[in-house]
Amino acid sequence: MPHLDAAYRYARWLSGSSDDAQDLVQEAMLRAFRGFDALRDAHAKAWLLTIVRNCHFTAQRQRPRGRMQSLSDEDEAVDQMALASTEPGPEDVTLRADERRSLERLLQRLPDDYREILILREVEDMDYRAIAQLTGIPIGTVMSRLARARAALKKQWLMQPGEGSHVAP
Repeated sequence: MPHLDAAYRYARWLSGSSDDAQDLVQEAMLRAFRGFDALRDAHAKAWLLTIVRNCHFTAQRQRPRGRMQSLSDEDEAVDQMALASTEPGPEDVTLRADERRSLERLLQRLPDDYREILILREVEDMDYRAIAQLTGIPIGTVMSRLARARAALKKQWLMQPGEGSHVAP
């Protein structure tokens, strides 16, 4: 349970939809509960995120081709709250929300392999070894994909039209 939020965030990034993420996490928690006896080491977070990842890939194989993106009520609620906020000012909140949406859009443009590694490292704060274990790729590959993902994201961020005032992530 302490890693439930991390599982949801990871599922959200994998699926691109809050509804799909909730379904993924629910399925992953059921599988984790059934296989809890198999957990032998201290990397419970990596173990749970591996289950989330496997559930995502299973769901992708079972889903017909053609990616659908649902409108997120969660994003609308956050945007409405941001506009009503008095601290920091509405302008600052709106700018930050725009930047967040831009960053999410740019992350979605990255190849899946790059995006996954970047999210696990930068958002979920996992170390290279745990990422390598979770994804089943060598640690050197994790490091090179992370470097390439960061470079690609930075390039996209700086090349956005009409937005030359961005500070590189």
